[in-house]
Amino acid sequence: MSGMCEFDQNVCRALDNNFLQTALDRATLAFKNLRLNAIKDLPDFQSLREHARDAKNRALTDLPKYLSQLESSVQDRGGKVIWAENGDQVIEYILALAREKGAKRVVKGKSMTIEEIHLNPKLEEAGIEVFETDLGEYIIQLLGERPSHIIGPAIHKTKEEVGRLFQERLGIAYSDIPAELTRAVRGELRTRFLTADMGITGVNFAVAQTGTLVLLENEGNIRMSTTLPKVHVAVMGLEKVVADLEDLSCLLRVLPVSAVGQRAPSYVSFLTGPGRRDGVGPEELHLIIMDGFRSRALADPVYRQVLRCLRCGACLNFCPVYRRIGGHCYPWVYSGPIGIALTAAAQGPEAAKDIASASTLCKTCAQVCPVMIDLPGLILETRRRLASGNSLADQGLEWFARGLATPFGFDLAERAVGLMLNASTDSEGRAKHGPDLLKRMGCGRQIPQPAPEPFHRSSVKGDDQ
Repeated sequence: MSGMCEFDQNVCRALDNNFLQTALDRATLAFKNLRLNAIKDLPDFQSLREHARDAKNRALTDLPKYLSQLESSVQDRGGKVIWAENGDQVIEYILALAREKGAKRVVKGKSMTIEEIHLNPKLEEAGIEVFETDLGEYIIQLLGERPSHIIGPAIHKTKEEVGRLFQERLGIAYSDIPAELTRAVRGELRTRFLTADMGITGVNFAVAQTGTLVLLENEGNIRMSTTLPKVHVAVMGLEKVVADLEDLSCLLRVLPVSAVGQRAPSYVSFLTGPGRRDGVGPEELHLIIMDGFRSRALADPVYRQVLRCLRCGACLNFCPVYRRIGGHCYPWVYSGPIGIALTAAAQGPEAAKDIASASTLCKTCAQVCPVMIDLPGLILETRRRLASGNSLADQGLEWFARGLATPFGFDLAERAVGLMLNASTDSEGRAKHGPDLLKRMGCGRQIPQPAPEPFHRSSVKGDDQ
């Protein structure tokens, strides 16, 4: 793999991993079918998508107003609001709070926003035990890996691999039955919930009107993380705010359908302030609102639409590239089409230069996005910005295009490509020789062999006869 970038090396390894290919086929196909079946019962789904898009746009258009309203609403109900410019400030606040409360054990709900800032290692360095409570997150925590998918963090592992992992790490009898594996983890985590000093979660939606934090799940672990410990810390990106309950109701209808093919998840938690009247719940609620890259993306007239993303993962399940290579090939925590767009928006197009071409531009991702993000357009914009930064490449492409526009230039290029392919590929179309770029293109696919005689030449001869 000499001369290949890290992404290309990861792709070749992923394509050669039969276990990964099996796991991806099982999981993404299941997600796709669940979504398609759920939409059959929603004849107005397209209208819902439009309303969901408008709800997110409404919040983003007046974001300072709604964030200020959210802060006031949360504080009026006994919660504390903290503003963080970046992940370092989030970590600093949580560590200081843990020291103040003497917290030694933390249970943590699934959150992609928290994945962005790599919180767990910092807590562990401070001597705090951290336990992921989502089954998929718990699996990858045992493996020391990052999520492979927004919704299913461990979809890159087969149930057989998970069974062996639990046997080795937890000392339980081997099983490849999902229900038994789930039961084993539930027993392992139950005491962690009961003895945790702090619960940390993300936020799916935050309602400015009421100060309500909304969390969706299917396992119930987030609900225990937010109610059993005395202190609940919720971390949200500032784009998670929505104007009111009416906008929330629309978003709650499109998210579970797009994510897991359900009309509604098993658990929807509405948290308004710390604790409840019956005394059940945390004594303290700390809401951390993080910016990170979000203000910068909001100011960009093209990339700002990534802030509509609900983190449903539908674009991953339908992406022909993601379905073959999985999530660990990508450089950041986000993968698939939305991963390309978010990486470019958050870290600049240069950070996405190796993955910007990891798309067929089939536009399926845009068709399934519940908030109608133009992902193919964002990927093309990323490529355009990368190209515009290289004037030499621009000039070269311009001269190349002019040459191809002439009959002589097109014919010459056609003959050259045909000779190169014939000399560089074997009988099955696999690239074995020649430039490194060609070998990289052929490491996971068969390259079509050129016809002995081009079609346009045979057509001309036929006309002459």
